[in-house]
Amino acid sequence: MSMIKSSKMLQFINWRMRATLTDGRQLVGTFLAFDKHMNLVLAECEEHRKIKKKRGSKMLEEREEKRTLGLVLLRGENVVSVQVEAPPQQDLKTSLAPGAGRAVAAGRGVLPPQAVTAAHAQPMQFGGRGQGMPPPGAMAPGGMMPPPGMMPPPGMMPPGMMPPGGNMMPPPRK
Repeated sequence: MSMIKSSKMLQFINWRMRATLTDGRQLVGTFLAFDKHMNLVLAECEEHRKIKKKRGSKMLEEREEKRTLGLVLLRGENVVSVQVEAPPQQDLKTSLAPGAGRAVAAGRGVLPPQAVTAAHAQPMQFGGRGQGMPPPGAMAPGGMMPPPGMMPPPGMMPPGMMPPGGNMMPPPRK
């Protein structure tokens, strides 16, 4: 059943369509895609909205503002109606046809093996002042000892420390 409904919309792909939204705006663009929720994709889209100027209790004039939006994804919840504006243009069919573009991966910091040069192969060196590294010895175990007066008695854990078993209390004796 959904195939029958979708085939009615499929015949208008690449046509110029006018979508009226719940807030009164009208978007005119090339109809590229839709789904079961009536979400629409419009290319080369323009927004048309009517603005009423009022002074006091009189309405002076009503003018229409138009602005270019480009590629738009409309949420189906906001679409009130869709109307045909114009049939598809011949040159537009070829420009929006699948496979017309070229996909290139976005750079994520990983270089292909053939692009690695000698400069990339050397390990990076950190540790200088001002590079976000702590002073030498600060992270080493036992590198920073508490002052002598703050040491806990032998056999006791410092406050907030967990013993190696994970329990703060020793197991009950039987």
